[in-house]
Amino acid sequence: MNRTLRIEVAFDFICPWCLIGKRQLDRALAQLRSSHPQVQVELVWQGVQLLPNIPTQGEPFAAFYLKRLGSPEAVRLRQAQVQQAAAAAGLEINLVGIERMPNTADAHRLLQLASAVATPAQCEALLERLFAAYFQRGEDLGDRATLLAIAVSCGLAPSIVVDCLRGDALPFFGAVSGASGVPYFVIDRRFAVSGAQPADVLLATLREALAFGVAQGQPA
Repeated sequence: MNRTLRIEVAFDFICPWCLIGKRQLDRALAQLRSSHPQVQVELVWQGVQLLPNIPTQGEPFAAFYLKRLGSPEAVRLRQAQVQQAAAAAGLEINLVGIERMPNTADAHRLLQLASAVATPAQCEALLERLFAAYFQRGEDLGDRATLLAIAVSCGLAPSIVVDCLRGDALPFFGAVSGASGVPYFVIDRRFAVSGAQPADVLLATLREALAFGVAQGQPA
């Protein structure tokens, strides 16, 4: 009998640490599957809208972070920190190419709908494409037409997703509980990891969850 690990991840598309954390999770899962090929993984991405008050049209990215961090030097240091962590995770993040800080409500609604009607492969493709839209392509995740085009590129029919793209900045409320920040990983509803931790930290927690399951009489 195969063992299933349920992994819930609280995240927002505009958080670079969430994308970095996803890459570290990908690495951890690759190692887990190598050593435990019988283990099945159920991944659940739980959207958290970090900035629900951002207007529908978004805000200028550079001005937003200058106001948030207080000085050009603080912005430079924060972006250097992000770039360094991204490179360590094998990522290229183009912060210079980001023009707008978007309202992410519709992007979250889109992924939530896809999770209900699409295949796991389509949902993974959509998640990756939405992250890439923001951090690598400089696309506006608050733009309805952009989100629709991304959905279609991932195999979703426009008629299925168009109604969730409201374009009204109505806040998105997901089903996350217990998360004090993002990214936040919960394994089997019992073990939690906060932040973009290295792959070995995530892997150790996954193995801890498996060992706990064995102690409770579940398959190894």
